[in-house]
Amino acid sequence: MKSKKAETATVCPGAHRWSRSSESRTESYGQVTRSDARQFLLRDDTAESARIRVLTMITSFQIGGTERQVTNVSLGLDAGRFDLHLACLRNFGELRQELDKISRIHRPVFDIGKLYSLRTLGEAIRLARYIRKKGIQIVHAYGLYPNIFAVPVARIAGAPIVIASIRDCGDILKPWQRWLQKIVCRMADCVLVNADAIRDALISQGYRPDNIAVIRNAIAQPEAIEINESSGIRQELGLTQSGPLVLVLSRLNRMKGVEYFLDAAKIVAAEVPEARFLIVGDGAIRQELQSQAANLGLADKIVFTGFRTDVPRLLSEVSLSVLPSLSEGLSNTLLESMAAGVPVIATWVGGNPEIIEDGVSGLLVPPRDSETLADAMLTVLKNPGLAAKFAVAGKHRIADVFSLERSLREIERLYQTLIEGSDHRRSSSNEDSADGPVPAAAQGTQPAKTSGVRLTS
Repeated sequence: MKSKKAETATVCPGAHRWSRSSESRTESYGQVTRSDARQFLLRDDTAESARIRVLTMITSFQIGGTERQVTNVSLGLDAGRFDLHLACLRNFGELRQELDKISRIHRPVFDIGKLYSLRTLGEAIRLARYIRKKGIQIVHAYGLYPNIFAVPVARIAGAPIVIASIRDCGDILKPWQRWLQKIVCRMADCVLVNADAIRDALISQGYRPDNIAVIRNAIAQPEAIEINESSGIRQELGLTQSGPLVLVLSRLNRMKGVEYFLDAAKIVAAEVPEARFLIVGDGAIRQELQSQAANLGLADKIVFTGFRTDVPRLLSEVSLSVLPSLSEGLSNTLLESMAAGVPVIATWVGGNPEIIEDGVSGLLVPPRDSETLADAMLTVLKNPGLAAKFAVAGKHRIADVFSLERSLREIERLYQTLIEGSDHRRSSSNEDSADGPVPAAAQGTQPAKTSGVRLTS
């Protein structure tokens, strides 16, 4: 069975849903009015003020799917059209090194404590002042805590456009976290997700379909990735120079299903004794997984590397990449592996079927099924021709559907569409003041369709 089509992205209508509903909702925050917000866009007509001022917020710069995507977007966003302010809640992580080289990106830090604390309140006041002082036009939060912290503050501060981003199906969230994020997202003009599976999950939870945009994760094309000389990687990791190398690249937590991979690895090792296995990543259950590997008799066949920043170098050496997740958004691991020409196997969860065409560009297996996973791994390892077919098809699919250039243009188009919608509503509001109220059905217009993007209504 083939995957869902991933050829187009669904983008929110250019409607400022929160402020459209009523004047009182905006004014009820008591600190800004519509006229205050208009000043953000009525500045000196210079090249600098003509750029759209965007504040993006993430939790930290640790290696992870969301962090990698935000870093890619931050580095690739058109600096001639957008003035980027990349904020974080924790100023640490391996990805900082890439951003530190780019002086044009503003990097404010809002070091909050617990959500309901005086420290967080103080940082919220700082963020509101920052938004006003810098004339931020778009506030775009990524992930649970940035959404909960930044979206209400941005709305109170009068930012014309507020975007929340949800990057997973919410399976790891506690009920109160899921409830609070849903309440906060009602304040946003748009909820950006990275997979149709996440959009479907949110709609089932009561989110408005026409307020959700889908722009998928993306990756630089292989020729744009600098791959260092890979010789010596096996020696560095204490592996033999021959035999297939199977990779799992993942955070080590319960939802990643690595324990099922280890059970499958035992089955594979019995039939392909020369096979070796790499677990690349770190997390709360690493020691537990290492103990499991030892108990399975795999201690001399599996290497736990921890976090690595040289993923392209590792991928140039492996024979197969496996993603055994129990829940998933849109996996960077699959994108990176397929772009590098590595055959992939993943569980049939979340956005994985949107990346892999089962039987064409890889294999999909049920979650929590070690035996089926092992069978799929053996199928690929024992059939070099099939592995080569998957590798070529996967590489082409990433280039066609998940290119970084395409994702950047879609994000830029989303920002521009929302800003233009905000401009239209301000213009309509001015006319209303002179000519009387306009019927609700006539308020706002749908922006014209643009190539490559499908606008919902």
